[in-house]
Amino acid sequence: MYAQNHLAHAISRASDGRGEALFLTRHPDGAEVTYAEFWAGAERMAAVLVAAGVTPGDRVAVQAPKTVAMLELYVGCVLAGGVFLPLNTAYTPAEVAYFLGDASPRVFVCDPGKLDALTPIADEAGVANVFTLGAGEVGSLVDAQAGAESGFTAVARGAEDLAAILYTSGTTGRSKGAMLTHRALASNSDVLRDYWRFTAQDVLIHALPIFHTHGLFVATNVTLMAGGSCIFLPGFDAEAVMGYMPRATAMMGVPTFYTRLLDQEGLGEAAQNMRLFVSGSAPLLAETHDRWRAVTGHAILERYGMTETNMNTSNPYDGDRRAGTVGFPLPGVELKICDPETGEELAQGEIGVIEVRGPNVFAGYWQMPEKTAEELRVDGWFITGDLGMVDADGYVTIVGRGKDLIITGGFNVYPKEVEGVIDALPGVLESAVIGVPHRDFGEGVVAVVVPEKEAEVTPEAVTSGVADQLAKFKQPKAVVVLPELPRNTMGKVQKNVLREEYAGLLS
Repeated sequence: MYAQNHLAHAISRASDGRGEALFLTRHPDGAEVTYAEFWAGAERMAAVLVAAGVTPGDRVAVQAPKTVAMLELYVGCVLAGGVFLPLNTAYTPAEVAYFLGDASPRVFVCDPGKLDALTPIADEAGVANVFTLGAGEVGSLVDAQAGAESGFTAVARGAEDLAAILYTSGTTGRSKGAMLTHRALASNSDVLRDYWRFTAQDVLIHALPIFHTHGLFVATNVTLMAGGSCIFLPGFDAEAVMGYMPRATAMMGVPTFYTRLLDQEGLGEAAQNMRLFVSGSAPLLAETHDRWRAVTGHAILERYGMTETNMNTSNPYDGDRRAGTVGFPLPGVELKICDPETGEELAQGEIGVIEVRGPNVFAGYWQMPEKTAEELRVDGWFITGDLGMVDADGYVTIVGRGKDLIITGGFNVYPKEVEGVIDALPGVLESAVIGVPHRDFGEGVVAVVVPEKEAEVTPEAVTSGVADQLAKFKQPKAVVVLPELPRNTMGKVQKNVLREEYAGLLS
């Protein structure tokens, strides 16, 4: 099915001839969607997009809530030969204006409630068509879909054609649009399906957003490529997830999912039918890993990926899933640790910048050839900007982002090392270590600490607690105690926000 369209063919093969099989169960109403119904909906979406003027390579930008219709729009865009461009639902109109101006989409689809605010912005960016995903609304794509005929013939697209553009968070400047090819998406999901043992019998709890690699290209594509089914939640709801576990087999989540589920009574019993819990998008605390294993009997499988590369590494399905590590390079993915200054490969055990190469790597940054040249080498190696090391057993450990590295008095301080010591102190739930300007040392170490519930943690306790465990230059020169750390929608700690907030703390 769809043999002339590389990605569509890859994600449809497992359900070809199995149209009656269940693909999706929608929360909270329990509505069921078969594979035949899903593909027919996607084909009608494709027909609507083509009627709206979408031609091969045209961008289709979407900022809308997580619904089945949005999932059909994604696959419909692939069938139509378009380039899917999902946008974080938290982006403001001003931020959306940048993305529309930069990507120049043919079509923009938004939440009906934001239509009035976003239409002028789309007009200013020269977007030809603006739709919503709300039925019965002005410009409803769903209504147009309902009136379209099924039986759409997929537009021919090859392995190197673009399938999607995902913008990076832009915490260090202008957001960059990572160009993802049909090959990158198809090959990565194909590997993950096999590596994580997904089959047609699997039922995935899908509680992740679908404007991001994790929820859209990992959770969705892997389910489609396995011919399995998913329980489709509009967002994470710990109680609802608990209720679904007895009828599910797998869940992909971010660390916040697991910490919140650990607060639920009866977790151990509910999780007995599950075979796999995957965590990514942010570091998983070793404490969370250990508590989860103790309560459920399952070891969370942590993996490492990013917008530009999809998934790079994974802890093993069989074998030791080591807390604090992200496992081994996936089949077909090469990984090396390099000196950030010279680019030379470092010896095993040394800390440096992680570089990866493989069919999963993106094609470059949209309309940013200079930035592409800086980060994507001509021989295919991508400089991730993440600091890491590979141990004697081959396990990869992420130490932090290159931009998070603290250089104080000429010495390098890796935040994760300091955070590990602080997190082990009595009463500490988690911490974030940052560097801020310091008059004498260039940068000084600052620790932002979150106490456990009902625990009292003082700056003095933290300072004294690390004194005998860290070299003097690694010890925090100031400690801030907060009720929680700032995070983005995928659960990643926003250290840039903390650096801005406490920039003058040591001056």
